[in-house]
Amino acid sequence: MGAEIDWTALARQAWEARLRAHAPYSKFLVGAALLGASGEVFLGCNVENASFGLTICAEQAAVCAAIQGGCRAFSGIAIVAETENPVTPCGACRQVLAEFGQQLPIYAEGRGGIHALSTLDQLLPAAFTGKALGS
Repeated sequence: MGAEIDWTALARQAWEARLRAHAPYSKFLVGAALLGASGEVFLGCNVENASFGLTICAEQAAVCAAIQGGCRAFSGIAIVAETENPVTPCGACRQVLAEFGQQLPIYAEGRGGIHALSTLDQLLPAAFTGKALGS
């Protein structure tokens, strides 16, 4: 699972993206680095809004950057936050990522390098996908 991916390098880019987060309310900065199948990396950070429901997660920001960049196939994603334990994607982000493949390796890292590696289908085993719409 994601053995060929340099998770350390991908996480380093996610940590850099995290520094650009806009989180004036929660102070909870998150960074994501989404690896395209071509090897290109797309970064995202969380962007909070005073209307909390309009907040954009780092994972969703990275997906949007990738789509804008013409990439729709992904090899893995690294998500980082300054937490003791690794933080995995929220339910909404899991669903957004499921649009592009349920086997996506997900590397989550907290402070001190504590990390976890899983796949999207492990985190969201019964994802709603285009198959349900007949696509």
